[in-house]
Amino acid sequence: MASKIEIFDTTLRDGEQSPGVSLNSYEKLEIAKQLAKLQVDVIEAGFPIASNGDFNAVKTIAENVKGPVIAGLARANFKDIDRAAEAVKAAERPRIHTFIASSPIHMKYKLKMTPEQVLEAAVEAVKRAKSYVEDVEFSAEDASRSEVEFLCKLFSAAINAGATVINIPDTVGYATPEEFGSLVKTLRERVPEMDKVKISVHCHNDLGMAVANSLAAVQNGATQIECAVNGLGERAGNAALEEVVMALVTRKDLYNVDLNIDTKHIYRTSKLVSTLSGIYVQPNKAIVGANAFAHESGIHQHGVLSEKSTYEIMTPESIGLSSNRLVLGKLSGRHAFAQRLKKMGYELDDEELNKAFERFKDLADKKKEITDKDIEALVEDQVLKIPQLIVLEYFQTSSGNQTISTATVKVKIGEKSVEEASTGDGPIDATYRALERACNIDCKLVDYSIKSVSGGKDAMGEVIVKIEKDGKLFTGRGLSTDIIEASALAYTNALNKTLWNNGNGR
Repeated sequence: MASKIEIFDTTLRDGEQSPGVSLNSYEKLEIAKQLAKLQVDVIEAGFPIASNGDFNAVKTIAENVKGPVIAGLARANFKDIDRAAEAVKAAERPRIHTFIASSPIHMKYKLKMTPEQVLEAAVEAVKRAKSYVEDVEFSAEDASRSEVEFLCKLFSAAINAGATVINIPDTVGYATPEEFGSLVKTLRERVPEMDKVKISVHCHNDLGMAVANSLAAVQNGATQIECAVNGLGERAGNAALEEVVMALVTRKDLYNVDLNIDTKHIYRTSKLVSTLSGIYVQPNKAIVGANAFAHESGIHQHGVLSEKSTYEIMTPESIGLSSNRLVLGKLSGRHAFAQRLKKMGYELDDEELNKAFERFKDLADKKKEITDKDIEALVEDQVLKIPQLIVLEYFQTSSGNQTISTATVKVKIGEKSVEEASTGDGPIDATYRALERACNIDCKLVDYSIKSVSGGKDAMGEVIVKIEKDGKLFTGRGLSTDIIEASALAYTNALNKTLWNNGNGR
């Protein structure tokens, strides 16, 4: 009989700790709703004590997302735990996840605590969390570099204090699969209470072995895997959810486990997280990369055309991709468009569908042929936008290799229209300077990236910018067949988020 493996998603907590990633409450809620469609077992919604924004995001998710367990992270102290309890209390299935470091190097240099003090703090933390919720997870940070004897004492004490989940993290990605699998097995055998709780693992990818270590843990008795969509996370990231899940599904003959995950939502979830985090998925990324189901070699193409399984060990459909390419254009009707969206995994209400169809027709006037990638980008650009407090009404630029670049913009802020002009180092820089002047917002551009959504001279360009204001990062996204327009829309989107962060949009 197959055993059950639970998927604990930490995209909204550890994933957001990726350098350059900053999600607001609205964006976190959108991702959480998609994770619920994916049917993850646990959503670690954030670290409530970290900031008021994180607290509000966890609280909002707890109040609005049903199905998965909603967890809040807390260090092993009462202040953290009380804050986490307040954030998750409205959840259908709340969990408090508390942790403390257990390795000699962390205890000595970071905590400046003795093992006895760490043990006492862990027990008190679990008891405090248990006074609020039934479901308490305890993690021994840096477990893979901890002394096994101490881990046994620590986990035994935590379980006796009320922990229902024990997490064994490879916090710095130091372990190898053989070592990590052995550690899980040893702890199962030497801690008698382990058979009363779920055994979780949380692996980082510093040596590129996060997924392999997680799978080795499953083979040695782990029942929960902590991972993040697209492998987001601190430093080199976490075990990638899509890789862990599809490895377990594709190689069920080896692992013999069952999952709750609806794999047909994997691609849609990956794309959403990539869009909102501003971190592109590399083309050769396993499972969700643009090349994952692409075949260029003539030998490979011949094999796939004869029998797909020659070079495809899973189907595109299994993760929510369509292997068929439906060409849509300006003569396509609303029904065909709606059917295509449904097949791609989008569920839009009538109002959203009407707006998306209007944008589709506008795009069809500019492009002869519209691909799935175009539709995907167009719909997400519409659906994922926060309400626009700043609206770009028009822009005009002048540039050349022998002239100073200038830009004029007109924006609507509330009911007021403002027009400004500026010069700059190229048309995009001039446009950004003019936008800053029009909106009276002082900020710094820290990252600008551009990619083609689809092929051809008339391809849509997607621009993602990251700006810094008051020490915080804000990500903006713009989409257009005109790259300067896409750049202007991306910057306007980022400026909007600064206003929302200051409370002007709430």
